[in-house]
Amino acid sequence: MKLASFFVAGFLFAIGLVVGGMTQPKKIINFLDVGGDWDPSLAFVMLGAVGVHSLTYRLTMRRSSPLFAAKFLVPQRSDIDARLVLGGVIFGAGWGLGGYCPGPALVAGGALVQEALLFIGMTVIGHWVFGRYDAWARQRAVEASTPKENRAPVGGT
Repeated sequence: MKLASFFVAGFLFAIGLVVGGMTQPKKIINFLDVGGDWDPSLAFVMLGAVGVHSLTYRLTMRRSSPLFAAKFLVPQRSDIDARLVLGGVIFGAGWGLGGYCPGPALVAGGALVQEALLFIGMTVIGHWVFGRYDAWARQRAVEASTPKENRAPVGGT
């Protein structure tokens, strides 16, 4: 039942993206082109999404627990740090340049749209590169905070 609900939610989301035209990069690019052929339809799609989320979030959080989990997993952090800002800038730049964000790209990729498949491939590579960099940066931070005499010898000896 849990898997079926995931499928139905994903399917409804995909249908909404297609009906709203959000799988067409030209829609996104034209929304960002305020000095040229501006298309405000993305704003209406966003307002609709925010409205639906606001209503369903309030109704859902009135429940004592979710349908398919022991407790609600609501993010607790609200701070804004450099990683969040940089991630938002990279996401926005990719969205503006490519005309896709991950959801619409997956829907268009399912239809075998070549540009979407390229976007998905580059997204996967970007995630992999960031994962490698993040692991390296965290290791460096641990090493920098560990006194030299407590560090493991280099080369395993």
